Amino acid sequence: MKRAIFFYVFIVTLSLSAQSSDYMVASYFTAGFKAPNTHYIGEAWLNPILQADGDLTYNITKATFKANSTLDWHKHESVQVLIIVDGECYYQEKGKDPMLLKEGDVIKCEKDTEHWHSSSKHSDVTYLAIYGGETPTVWTQVVTQEYYDEVANKLNR
Repeated sequence: MKRAIFFYVFIVTLSLSAQSSDYMVASYFTAGFKAPNTHYIGEAWLNPILQADGDLTYNITKATFKANSTLDWHKHESVQVLIIVDGECYYQEKGKDPMLLKEGDVIKCEKDTEHWHSSSKHSDVTYLAIYGGETPTVWTQVVTQEYYDEVANKLNR
């Protein structure tokens, strides 16, 4: 009986110490924080799932934009990959026509390519953004509500 109690206490202690480890665990399911209205129109939530930190040279951010929200034109000094995990979004690179992306779509934006992306007019969007972590995003031009509405009208026909 003493052995059984000792064994039980040992296992419980071991499992508790395993649970309180020094691992860095992020959750995809966390909403994150509400982004400040600096380079976008509408409402956006950002969850930095992984951040570059020396050995890890890229970031993975979960972004959720409420319907009728948009980012400004911007570019990155690295390739950016967007994985649409829920909803619909508009995406456009400078000099190209805008397009509608839907759940399951993956798009790669080459480095130093000016682009913008957003939720669609009537749908929230959640996407994972994978991009280099060495330098911050370069914001280039405002996407006005009028321009966004033109794109929405064109793509929602």
